[in-house]
Formats: sequence, C-alpha cells, structure tokens
Amino acid sequence: MSTKPKKSKKIIFPIILTIVLIGGGIFGYQKYNYAQHHESTDDAQLEGNINPISPRVSGFVVKLNVDDYQKVKKGDTLVVLDDRDLRIKVEQAQTALDNAQAGMGVSQDNIASAKTGFATANAAIESSKVRLNQAQTDFDRVNNLYKDKAITQREYDNAKSTLDAAKTDLESQQTRYATVQKQYDATNGLTKVASATIAQRQADLDFAKLQLAYTVITAPISGIVSKKNVQPGQLVQIGQPLFAIVDSSVWVVGNFKETQLEDMRIGQEAEVIVDAFSDKPLKGKVHDFSAATGAKFSLLPPDNATGNYVKVVQRVPVKIVIDGGDANTIKLLRPGMSVKVAVTTK
Repeated sequence: MSTKPKKSKKIIFPIILTIVLIGGGIFGYQKYNYAQHHESTDDAQLEGNINPISPRVSGFVVKLNVDDYQKVKKGDTLVVLDDRDLRIKVEQAQTALDNAQAGMGVSQDNIASAKTGFATANAAIESSKVRLNQAQTDFDRVNNLYKDKAITQREYDNAKSTLDAAKTDLESQQTRYATVQKQYDATNGLTKVASATIAQRQADLDFAKLQLAYTVITAPISGIVSKKNVQPGQLVQIGQPLFAIVDSSVWVVGNFKETQLEDMRIGQEAEVIVDAFSDKPLKGKVHDFSAATGAKFSLLPPDNATGNYVKVVQRVPVKIVIDGGDANTIKLLRPGMSVKVAVTTK
C-alpha cells in the first residue's frame, strides 16, 4: 500500500493554512492601517434644497402648468389663480387714488386763491395807511387853523370825519388780512390731509397690484417638481403646500460620533459611496460641522441634569460637499439616499 497520497495531504494542508494566515494578517493590517488614517460612518444621507411652493393669496386654480417629476426653470409659470376679484380691488384702489388727487387739486387751487387774497389784502392795508397818513396830515393842519379861528366848525368836523374813516378803513383791512390768514392756514391743513390721503391711497393701490401679481405663481429656482398636491379648479388657501421643487445641488450629511471628531478638520478629503451606486465611489471634502449635536435639535432634547444619568455617545452632523466622481452618477443623486462616508484624517 502506497503512502504518497497521505504525505501529499500532510504537505498541502500546512501550505493552505499558511496562505490563509498570511492573507488574514495582511487584510487585518490593511484594515488597522486604514482605521488609523480614516474616520467613517454609514449613518449618512444625501441632502438637497427642497423649496415648498405655496400661494400668497387665496383663489381657485384656473391653470396648472406642471406635473410630478417635471423639470422647470427659474421664472417659469407654475400655477395661475382666478384674479377677477383682485382686479376689481385694483380698480377700486385706483378710483380712490384719483379722487384723493382731485381733492388735492382743489386744495391747491384754494391755496393759490388764498395767496392772491394775501396780496390783495396787503395792498389794501398799504393803501389804507397812505390815506390815513394823508387824513392825519390834513386834520393836523385843519386843527391848527381851527384853533386860530381861521376855519369853521363844519370844515373841522369834515376833516375829523375823514380821519376817523381812514382809521376805520385801516382796521377793516387788517381784520380782512387776519381772516385771509386763517383761511390760508385752514386750507394748508386740508392740503396736508389730502397729501396724506393720497399716500394712503397709493399704498392701497400698490398693495392691490401686489396681491394681483401673486395670482401667478412662478418657479423661484430651477429643479424638479415633486409631491404635487393640487388640481385645476381647486380652491387653495394662503400658505397651503401645493408641491415642492428640488434643485440639482446635493451634499452629504454624515452623523459622526463625537469620539471620531478629534482629527477631523474642514477641507479634508472624503470618499462617498452611495448605496445605490456602490461600485462608483465619489470624491468629497469636509465643508463644515454642525453647531450642535443632532440630539439638541430633537423635539425633546435630553437633559442629563434630571433623572438617572446614562452616558450616550452623541453624533454630530458633518456637511461634506461632493467635488468629484462620475458625472452621470452625480446627475442621478437624489436627497434622502443613504451613503457611506470615509474621511481621510491623516
């Protein structure tokens, strides 16, 4: 009986075992060395800008230009609401403004008339002063003659009457001037009120036009329409979510344990592996760190000062921007996708 097969088996087994141990050692060393220079987590996902579209006025939908997953560009008309009621409000505001401006015109005419009255009254006063001075001079002359018995009582009385009449006329003109002053002040006050009314009516008109403009809802950004929740003919209210627009920019938020942050810095390179495209890793860089742990933003944040204290390792969100990789793969990325992230720390 030959013993060669047994010897062959005895030789092969140690060789295989040696190969396995060497391979395991190399694999273990590589993993250890990788862990010394990288921090990784699978608690990560893609994030993006999701812009909710809501109406700023109530109304019935008369035109809907989009559908789910449709691409739109910034400025495209998305929804048109019934604007008939708001157009009537614009016309009413315009009419009120026209009436206020007409009232201002009347006030300005009154002010112009009052200014003319000022000039007339002032001229009348000056004329009265001239007559009074003349009457006073004549009276003084007549009075001297009367004292010398050179004129009659009748002539003296006539001069005195003329002087009194001149004084009365001057007082009358001064009273008229004061009346014109009061009228001017009153008219000027009405003009200020009219000016304030015009400003208010102009603001009402601008607001009505703004409300009218809100009946046409346009795209604030370029992106893809998602989660459409509106139909033609539907009555929508202010702030009601109609749909959302998701733009093409995406980034990664990796939730790293606080014990992993010691050597992590902004600007370090990262490898991003999207679960949906695991065979096409992407390149990224650490952009920034969250200002607080994720637990602090929860509805009921933990308070270790109350109850029994149990220490739990917290996680800190880290924003990682994608700056390299297959362009076609990047186009297929969507917010919410799960990813694995490895940051090169050394």
